[in-house]
Amino acid sequence: MNVLWSRMAQPKFRAGVFILLLLVFAASVYRFNLMDEFTFNQQTGSSYERYEKARVVDITKEQLEKDPNIDGLYRGTQELSLKILSGEHKGEVVPVTNYLSTMFNVHAKAGTTLTVNIATANESNYNVTVYNYYRAPYLYGMIAIFLAILWAIGGKKGLKSAVALLFTFGSIFFLFLPMLYRGYSPMLAAIIVVTTTIIVTLLLLDGWSSKSLSAIIGTMIGVILAAGIATLAGHLLHINGFNTNDSETLLLVADNTGLHVQGLLFAGVLIAALGAIMDIGISIASAVHEVYTTNRELGPKALFMAGMNVGRDMMGTMATTLILAFTGSSLMSLLVLYAYKVPFNQLVNMNLVTIEVLQGMTGSIGVILTAPIVAFVSSRLMPYYDRMAARKLAAAVEMEQANSAIDNEQAAM
Repeated sequence: MNVLWSRMAQPKFRAGVFILLLLVFAASVYRFNLMDEFTFNQQTGSSYERYEKARVVDITKEQLEKDPNIDGLYRGTQELSLKILSGEHKGEVVPVTNYLSTMFNVHAKAGTTLTVNIATANESNYNVTVYNYYRAPYLYGMIAIFLAILWAIGGKKGLKSAVALLFTFGSIFFLFLPMLYRGYSPMLAAIIVVTTTIIVTLLLLDGWSSKSLSAIIGTMIGVILAAGIATLAGHLLHINGFNTNDSETLLLVADNTGLHVQGLLFAGVLIAALGAIMDIGISIASAVHEVYTTNRELGPKALFMAGMNVGRDMMGTMATTLILAFTGSSLMSLLVLYAYKVPFNQLVNMNLVTIEVLQGMTGSIGVILTAPIVAFVSSRLMPYYDRMAARKLAAAVEMEQANSAIDNEQAAM
């Protein structure tokens, strides 16, 4: 153990491990993102669809009336003259009829930039319809402002947080989703991605230290426990991926791929709970580290209690955060149930309500269990790490003194 810890303390070893992890991640991303033989939305023959950018040159005619129930909403039709700004028809000006309803309401004005659907039957025959507002620049701007604020206020650590966020985003879209699509176990894929995200994020934020290692170990154990609880609860409640709204579409995809629909729900629970579990993990590890740095005479029991005191304060807020997040994502459905005055006995046995309770409770239990685990690991690992560092420093001093004595003897001779 001492030899292993001594090697881990060496910068070359740490850099090598980090580079190895990045190479494995890059190889995995490349492997799982090779071109598929099957695409669910595949197009046949010479017909195809594209979504391009267009600008409203003129409104030749419009028949609109104000919605009597919704302020600022118009319904009716608009005859638009659109100039296509991207794609193979770039520069062409085409007439388009824009239909405005309560649900699909794109109120165009001269100069408005829109996203249009171009359905092409052949080279000379295509049809253009209004799809939506062109929102990409505003979304990119919001992301840029967020990253800039994170960097400005957080400094170097804020920049590292931004890098960790981008890595997490890439892990989900370029590793997690392709693994699911190719038939890997959803729970296994979730654990792999969650573990990778935890290690990279915490190492980026705090480097190779007893604080980051304690948070990594405790958080990983908490995530695995949450996965086990979710699986057991799903079995007892007879809930799986087939009970979700998109299960029918996913079953069609699964017929042509290796997708496992059944475990998707529990994989989603882990991904959703990761942020809260990782937050409480690094917070408790940081608290224990600060307490130990202030008084290195404290024993493991005192350090554990210090971590638990912080953990108890965070448990309620983190659990509430998870439950509110899951509730907010289903707010529309909950309002429909409230409006129809669904009987309580029916309500508590509905798939929607059961899934929401399962997600909220599983994530919350994972957060609660992570607190004592991280506190325990930190209370043992940090003093041990400190003793190893002290021994290494003492050995270096002793070696320097021995070399100095040899030099003195040689000089005397």
